[in-house]
Amino acid sequence: MKLHGYAGEGKDPQDIISETLAEVTLEATPEELRAMASFLLSAADAMDRMGDAYGHLHLADAMPQFNDSPHLTVFRYEGGSDGD
Repeated sequence: MKLHGYAGEGKDPQDIISETLAEVTLEATPEELRAMASFLLSAADAMDRMGDAYGHLHLADAMPQFNDSPHLTVFRYEGGSDGD
């Protein structure tokens, strides 16, 4: 697993550069965490079902209550055996 992110405040989309993150703090209610857990389970099922055809899923697309939250996008991890 890798986490990528960026601060996008006031930047044009072409100027945003994603960085690999070492730590993430998630501030959420229990209800939000349960909804996100459901989304992540659904994303895992889609990866299993679709295999290499799986692209990515956006939390807010699946659950509009997260439209005003930071974007969470799930991609399939294609790292090597060394954990990269």
